[in-house]
Amino acid sequence: MKILAIETSCDETAAAVAHSTANHIIIDSNIVASQIDIHQVFGGVVPEIAAREHVKQILPVIEQALHSAGLKRLEASHNLDGLAVTVGPGLMTSLLVGVETAKTLALAWNLPLIPVNHIAGHTNANFIDRDLSSIKFPLLTLTASGGHTNLLLMHNPLHYKIIGQTMDDAAGEAFDKAAKLLGLGYPGGPKISMMAKKFAEQHQETTIQLPRPMLKRTDYNFSFSGLKTALLYKVREDLTWQDHVAEYAYVFEKTVVEALVRKTIKAASDLKVKTVALAGGVSANECLRSNLKATLEQKLPQVDLLLPNMAYTTDNAAMIATAGLLKMQAGLTQDLEQIIAQPNYSLK
Repeated sequence: MKILAIETSCDETAAAVAHSTANHIIIDSNIVASQIDIHQVFGGVVPEIAAREHVKQILPVIEQALHSAGLKRLEASHNLDGLAVTVGPGLMTSLLVGVETAKTLALAWNLPLIPVNHIAGHTNANFIDRDLSSIKFPLLTLTASGGHTNLLLMHNPLHYKIIGQTMDDAAGEAFDKAAKLLGLGYPGGPKISMMAKKFAEQHQETTIQLPRPMLKRTDYNFSFSGLKTALLYKVREDLTWQDHVAEYAYVFEKTVVEALVRKTIKAASDLKVKTVALAGGVSANECLRSNLKATLEQKLPQVDLLLPNMAYTTDNAAMIATAGLLKMQAGLTQDLEQIIAQPNYSLK
């Protein structure tokens, strides 16, 4: 089974071709047109600009994905078994470009179309190039990105239950705002991580302290808004903060990572899961990866850990193709008339 997938939920125009075998998802092509340079001058994503760029890029990106997979556009209807597209959550104007393009191609090529949840796509990035039969369930996924921070309990690749989520800012959004506050620019996550690494390499002790929000609560929810505000107050009180940017970045990253890891480990222990997975743009953070791995090995050594390939951590269409293939194999296609862009699309 082979499909074309399209992802335009935010500021990345992406298309991928993938096929499935008995127990594997194989990515044949994965093309991403980034808009980071365009939005960098604004310090964040401007929805209207993002949508216009999607309109410019969507057809060339699809053409390149087909070509890289050895397919010809005019023969796509004979070489593909279906299409998958992100329908939400995301920016409405961005989603519309991908959804309407996918619906048009599905109609022209007479192929079924599979709607995919963006968060589910991130989770499915962990299934790429792995033996699906070896993955143990129940599985707990920490999905952390610029727009989402969730803990998802999965009893199979198609069943998701949100057991924890951020009550305000997402982890990636908190990194972006902290980076802006410290004068590091956009995107914030990589900038914070780079500066934090510089301070860590100096092997110095820090006297800066930030609160650990929500850690004393028994639920699995997160909160990062207060942490961002605490950083703001610290910087305001420190007349020499510009000389200690790396230290502030180090403490902020350490605090966010601690909150993510401790809540994840607590949920994994309480729910007796067999596997923990990491997903989303923040899953590229080296501090988060290493801390989650070390803590899991120490406290829950019997639990497996899945970490996505770095190429599939940020928004891409390979993860959408994977989710689409799994849904298509289960017969979960929909009529074209029922498929619409939904910025608050629920996980299903």
